[in-house]
Amino acid sequence: MQTVFVTGMGAISSLGVSVEQTYEALIEKRSGIGKCKQIQTVHTDIPVGEVSLSNDELRALLKVSAEKFSRTTLLGLVAAQEALDSAGVKKDKNLKTAVITGTTVSGLDRSEHFFHHFLLDNRAGDISNLLHHECGTTTQDIADYFGFHDYISTISTACSSSANAIALGSRLIAAGVVDRVLCGGEDALSNFTINGFNSMKILDRELCRPFDKTRSGLNIGEGAAFLVLESKKVAEEREKEPIARLSGWGNRCDAYHQTASSPEGRGPLQAMKEALTRAGITPQDIGYINVHGTGTPNNDITEARALITLFGEKVPPFSSTKLYTGHTLGAAGAIESVISLLSMQHNTLFPTFNFRQAIEEAQLKPITSVTKVENIKHLLTNSFGFGGNDTSLIFSKE
Repeated sequence: MQTVFVTGMGAISSLGVSVEQTYEALIEKRSGIGKCKQIQTVHTDIPVGEVSLSNDELRALLKVSAEKFSRTTLLGLVAAQEALDSAGVKKDKNLKTAVITGTTVSGLDRSEHFFHHFLLDNRAGDISNLLHHECGTTTQDIADYFGFHDYISTISTACSSSANAIALGSRLIAAGVVDRVLCGGEDALSNFTINGFNSMKILDRELCRPFDKTRSGLNIGEGAAFLVLESKKVAEEREKEPIARLSGWGNRCDAYHQTASSPEGRGPLQAMKEALTRAGITPQDIGYINVHGTGTPNNDITEARALITLFGEKVPPFSSTKLYTGHTLGAAGAIESVISLLSMQHNTLFPTFNFRQAIEEAQLKPITSVTKVENIKHLLTNSFGFGGNDTSLIFSKE
């Protein structure tokens, strides 16, 4: 089985349009949550994590034609380009390269544009907008843009989508199916997702408060992030210094409820256990956890129970960074993987800085200030989706 290294990463979110800008915002404890500016919605009271660039500005940045891509694809292309540049990767016909993305929204912004006009007048609306609707369209667009066609796949498992894309990429390299994988996820804000989460009454009208006793919901966001994964052989031949090793992953589906996690956190617990087993380490080896931590009443207590069951009284330092970016849905696992890797690179833990009171049933307290540590050898990041599709990833230094 091949060892899998991370050799490049890229990100775009409400924190900025690059990994560097993301890091600066995290260090400064500067949240990207605010009022909608790019998307037109009646819910102006709902704070969101919105990328500051308009579609036209994203197209100009990428130098693509005006109507070629959906907003989701544009976000994905920006992050993927940075990841490839970071890894020093160009198209190489001698290396099999996969493109795997996770998304839930894909070209829904284009579909909404069509239906808005069509419902007013069934002779109006550009039906070509619907060609962008399917989730796989975004992945295909990204693969075509960069010219990688050896293996293309799309994963849509709600909020664990991009974490599963990274896990699948690791599996393909470990099994020798491909040499390199461009993997991650992208999701753009849409009226459908804002209205949908609002109808479930799980959106906070203030900055979300993960793992806090007073938590009342999440902030929805948009963005994209990608990792370049390569086999040890390829990285060594290129003399590329890895960012980290993707040492373990785990995926479980407890299928308890359409949206809610099981009360005992069975899925999260088993996902973390599987990741530890695959990495060949013990719970005590984990130096930091980037928790899923959405700020919803159900999610945080079930994740807390899973952490306590696994780690006992010695839960490692942990934090949720969703109060920075918002919950970016299918992109969350990849964005939080990049944030976790920044923690590892800089030996710095980024805080849940608005935490005040612990959940009574758990009494777990996340990191609340930017914290320097000596060395993070292994870290864990969690992404838990609707339907109980739960994924954990472990990154290691050695």
